[in-house]
Amino acid sequence: MLKFMTKRSQHVSAERLKVQRELFAFNKTACHGFPHCPTALAWDPFLELFAIGTKTGSLRVYGAPGVEYVAEHDATSPVIELHFVPKQGRLITLLENNTLHLWEINMKGEDSVLEHVESCTVDSKLRIFTCSVRSPGDYLYLGTEGGNIHLLDIKSFQMTDAIIYQELITQNVPEDYKINPGGIEAIAEHPLDPNQMVIGYSRGLMVLWDRMTLNAEQTYICNKDLHSVSWHGSGTKFMSAHNDCSYFVWGVNTSKALESVEQCYGPYPCKAINKILWKQTTGKDDFIIFSGGMPRANYGERHTVSVKHGGTSKVLDLTSKVVDFFTVDKEADDSECAEPVALVILAEEELVVVDLSSDEWPSFALPCLSSLHSSAITCTNHFANVPQEVWDKLLDVGRKQAISCSTKPWPLVGGRITGEAPTQHDLLVTGHEDGSVRFWDASGSCLRQLLTLRTARLFGAGDGPSGFHSAQEEEEEEEWLHFHKVGTFDPYSDDPRLAVKKVLFCLQTGRLVVAGTAGQVVCFAFNPEESENTPEAVQLNFVSDRDSFVWKGHDPLQVKSCAVKSEAGFHPDLVLQLSPPAGVTALALHSKWGLIAAGTAHGFGVLDFVQKKVVVSKCTLNPHDLAASGDMMSRRKSFKKSLRESFRRLRKGRSQRGRKDKSMTKSPDSRRPRRGEEEGPSSAVASPASRHNESAIDPGSPLSEAKPVE
Repeated sequence: MLKFMTKRSQHVSAERLKVQRELFAFNKTACHGFPHCPTALAWDPFLELFAIGTKTGSLRVYGAPGVEYVAEHDATSPVIELHFVPKQGRLITLLENNTLHLWEINMKGEDSVLEHVESCTVDSKLRIFTCSVRSPGDYLYLGTEGGNIHLLDIKSFQMTDAIIYQELITQNVPEDYKINPGGIEAIAEHPLDPNQMVIGYSRGLMVLWDRMTLNAEQTYICNKDLHSVSWHGSGTKFMSAHNDCSYFVWGVNTSKALESVEQCYGPYPCKAINKILWKQTTGKDDFIIFSGGMPRANYGERHTVSVKHGGTSKVLDLTSKVVDFFTVDKEADDSECAEPVALVILAEEELVVVDLSSDEWPSFALPCLSSLHSSAITCTNHFANVPQEVWDKLLDVGRKQAISCSTKPWPLVGGRITGEAPTQHDLLVTGHEDGSVRFWDASGSCLRQLLTLRTARLFGAGDGPSGFHSAQEEEEEEEWLHFHKVGTFDPYSDDPRLAVKKVLFCLQTGRLVVAGTAGQVVCFAFNPEESENTPEAVQLNFVSDRDSFVWKGHDPLQVKSCAVKSEAGFHPDLVLQLSPPAGVTALALHSKWGLIAAGTAHGFGVLDFVQKKVVVSKCTLNPHDLAASGDMMSRRKSFKKSLRESFRRLRKGRSQRGRKDKSMTKSPDSRRPRRGEEEGPSSAVASPASRHNESAIDPGSPLSEAKPVE
């Protein structure tokens, strides 16, 4: 046994490594889907590009669909903040390890690339709380935990000697705030004068600072912890958001609040507003957008972004934590006004874009950055060179499914694609844990979702009215908050048996076959019109009453006996239930012959889906296999288990040394059997096959040993 522990790994020669590289020359060509663990967001309104930083130090810049830059920091430290340098095509990143990095979008031939230019390490004693870039693009303000503001020269990308000290900023404030105003929580530049900015401290102190005169023009004191500051487009007032879901409006000429909103969703205690935006419009009503602020008791765990416009208010409800958000503004005749046309929300698991220029504020269908893992992917299948006729049908069905999405053009249009358009259509089909099947356009550099098919609606004990009423009552209870579900990310599955294991799609006939975890095989036919039918259920039992077989796994799904209404697209016409209801491991389709073949760990069968009859059924179980009833099919011990049992025997032998004589004096009948040994005919457990051949089994053979079930 010890030879396995002392055996060293064999040396691989250089020639062998070269051959392996030639045989397995895998290269990373493109990144599809949503970035993993995003932590920061930035928007460049001039270039119309937005950047996302991740927890692993990855950096991605996006524009129009297909425009994408991907870069990596040398260190795998999380990206805390991102800031575009206005009108320069440059980007500054702040990492958790207190380093700043400068990136540039440069031209290389006919293509543009994102390159790392400079880096700067900040003193470890300075803990940076917030950053802000001056609109001229010459300096970066660094607000620290100690209350001071340091300046970084962007041109040389080095720290300057100029420091705005806390004592200088707070010289005209009450003594209580002079001692400990807290760290700098916000730095907001005046929208019309780059030399003025609002400096906000965590304890609620705010100062209107003039950089040219080095003087505090105005001081504002609020007895609530500060979280965010946003200027009005006119530059005459600004808004502050606090830790109890309250926000205040302050003027530049007075230190008293002009307006206050105490606990937007009170009267019960509410959570903090993490970020707030105040957007002036050409009309009389402005947009107020903020994240967080939900009542702690009932909705404290919800991830929301609230949008208020005049008398209209809506709470956008997401299923993952909100990282950051920004608005895409349309140019207006008045330079002070910028009409918001879209709201871009970055959550931890998805990107949501809301149309603010349409009634009811619908969401956009994402042409890129789709959340492939909205439900865990359990299987995939790729189909190349899809015929144009089939492709057009899929696009038409997808447009009908997206009828609730915005019809306005996609608002993020930065950059330009220089490559040629794809000449053929590639289709990616994914099966998910919740029983859904999604079709993706994989022809270009970004995956675009075409349509979604859900198989869960075919199964259930009832036909669904009770579930509908309960959801409606819950919606009525929450109507006062105006919750509006946005996004597609939903990691929870009602039933693990719905998970899709295999998917097949015939490009010639449009026939779709989906197989699941509980032995269900659903056959769909393409229909461009709506219809209502009852899919026929066919049973296929591999084992029947063979050798008194007992299935110990999960129960099969129950097919609904009522009619199923299907929209234009794939309509179910047959459900084949395999028994035992184990996961489908193999699936084949022959559309011309009208045959479907499906197999599990217990057997395989062939079904004629035209006549809806079973053609072939074959059981592949070994009658002498003791694990054929739903347990593990293999009875071989793992190396780890064998090694553990060997050491137990060694320890047991050492512990019983010296007691050999005592044990020999005892009667053999008085020794109690150890765990795993036979105690007699009444306690012996054997399978039906072994019980049938009991007389032919050798008592010393492994089959006679009863072993604990793992």
